[in-house]
Amino acid sequence: MTAYVALLRAINVGGRKLIMKDLAGIGESLGFAQCRTFIASGNLLFTSPVPEADVKMKLEKALSHHMGAEVPVMVRTAAEMTAVAEANPFSDRPGNRVVAMFLDKPPPPDALDHAAGVKDECMALGAREIYIAYGDGMADSKLKIPAATKGTARNMNSVSKMAQIAKDME
Repeated sequence: MTAYVALLRAINVGGRKLIMKDLAGIGESLGFAQCRTFIASGNLLFTSPVPEADVKMKLEKALSHHMGAEVPVMVRTAAEMTAVAEANPFSDRPGNRVVAMFLDKPPPPDALDHAAGVKDECMALGAREIYIAYGDGMADSKLKIPAATKGTARNMNSVSKMAQIAKDME
């Protein structure tokens, strides 16, 4: 059994509400075990023998049916979440001011060259993530990274906590 973390994009923002109890129920209906959510921002942790690509496909299909609209999902194993937390190039900064922008594929090598609206943010590429440290905070940032438009961000406090929970599920 593999422990997974599924990160839903654009849930519980902009009127797209999903009750976390429903999210856990969707996971259970797909045959996933130990389903639990982490904070109300669209994070589902579970175990399954199903390969990552199939987990993603099944979740996106079920969520689309439930929500009546497409819901992109980024999936990581417990080991991958741990690696994301450990690879944080901005670990000297507060975890609530640094995010990992999770992507489906590795970011292009020149992804940061195309960033616009950069003020005091620092950025670095990861395996299938882009790390962003927000100097003054995320709320007033105008940062736009075209390669990250279909990604979903989680702050490093959440990433570390989910990595530990997923590891404990294995």
